[in-house]
Amino acid sequence: MMENPDSAAVKLVIAGPVGAGKTTTIRSLSETEPLSTEMPMTEAALGDKTTTTVAFDFSTVMLDEEVPLFIYGLPGQSRFQHMWPIILEGAFGVVLVLDARDEALEGTCQEWLGVLDEIVPGLPVVIGVTKTDTLEAPSLRSLRSALASKGIVLPVFTFDARNREQANHVIRALLATMA
Repeated sequence: MMENPDSAAVKLVIAGPVGAGKTTTIRSLSETEPLSTEMPMTEAALGDKTTTTVAFDFSTVMLDEEVPLFIYGLPGQSRFQHMWPIILEGAFGVVLVLDARDEALEGTCQEWLGVLDEIVPGLPVVIGVTKTDTLEAPSLRSLRSALASKGIVLPVFTFDARNREQANHVIRALLATMA
């Protein structure tokens, strides 16, 4: 699947707001059924989304024949933020998954980056923007410009969370930033 950054097990965290595609990303990367804590939403459904992660998602994928990659998904709702430092502990990096349809995409991105940096300063991050297929003319220009205006230089990609190859590409990009 991917090259091993070191010989021990490695931990990756998938973070982002509710409905961005974190659980879907983990499912597409997984070789077996992942552990999921999806429960019915207690608040209004988001379109066709009627469940939400309440603790975390988890899966193990083998990087090579001997090294497991532990993939954890953060719950996106702020009421579960007490879980975030626990899940982020020991992670080598984060894929921040964002929904292209979010009207406040730039602000949401900066908010999440601020929270992640507060919990684990300097943790490598790659941004993956999902659901661009639902937009007429998707563009990441405004997101990249907003980040650059704050002095933030991070890889930003579009990807289909349902597509294993595209999800792997985002993780490879994260690994490449650490090389």
